Amino acid sequence: MHMFQQLIDILKANPRKIVFTEGTDPRILEASARLLSGTWLTPVLVGNEKEILAAAEEEGFNIRGAILVDPETYPRMDEMVETMVELRKGKMTAEQCREALKKSNYFGTMLVKMGEADCLLGGATYSTADTVRPALQLIKTKPGSTIVSSCFILVREAVGGRDVLAMGDCAINIEPTEDELVEIATEVAHCARIFGIEPKVAMLSYSTKDSGAGENVDKVRHAYEKLMATDPDFAVDGELQFDAAISPKVAETKCKGSPVAGQANTFIFPEIQSGNIGYKIAQRLGNFDAYGPILLGLNAPINDLSRGCNAMEVYSMAIITAALK
Repeated sequence: MHMFQQLIDILKANPRKIVFTEGTDPRILEASARLLSGTWLTPVLVGNEKEILAAAEEEGFNIRGAILVDPETYPRMDEMVETMVELRKGKMTAEQCREALKKSNYFGTMLVKMGEADCLLGGATYSTADTVRPALQLIKTKPGSTIVSSCFILVREAVGGRDVLAMGDCAINIEPTEDELVEIATEVAHCARIFGIEPKVAMLSYSTKDSGAGENVDKVRHAYEKLMATDPDFAVDGELQFDAAISPKVAETKCKGSPVAGQANTFIFPEIQSGNIGYKIAQRLGNFDAYGPILLGLNAPINDLSRGCNAMEVYSMAIITAALK
């Protein structure tokens, strides 16, 4: 079954609402019109109602059925301000919260927090930080999570089916600690399952099973040992070089008997630099479609778009985001 059909089936069984923080953007409107052709995911468009409708009409997109919400006229604004003040725990006054809620990223995040929607997708016109910051401040991490991390799902057509891989953390944590790598690996593995991947997790390094030495190798090795101590419900091995992780021939030489080496499909990078480079190599030279970053560890699904995204990417990420709830 096609990966996206699996996700759509999840939403058909439990229809949801998704906030788009840039309600007048043509890419958002096109994706919303496409979503509205089904009945399983309702767009909540933030912005001035007249401007949204005018932009949709100008572009020729039918958004009948979308929920339009204007921060300037929102009837529950006083309640929203009070809730935000409580969430910020003295770090922001009521006036500061009211001012912040004039911005669509904060307002949209609070719509999710207050139960007006199930999830949020933003960032078509602003930075990742402007999506993640309100999420951390208002949605916060779920029980058991100490950090927000990220996952990319990479898909490529192949003979007889599709290659589907998961990679993390390629977008959020710059230099994760051993304990953070444990959390990242666990979250990415669980995310992979949503996309039909039975995770075989490789904790990546420039060393395979003590072939190298040094602080960077030790971090990955110790993270693997700590992860195994949690009795994970997925196969994992480390530290592994990338060739040992994917090549049966190399695995036979370097780490014979490994439950993962030579057949890994979920890759945990030791830090953001190698992770970001790695997924983009797969995307550009390996001809994989990359979906993400999918943010993990939050109390509700909040995701970020690339400012260079197109309408099809918005549509795909909306489905991914909503299905994660």
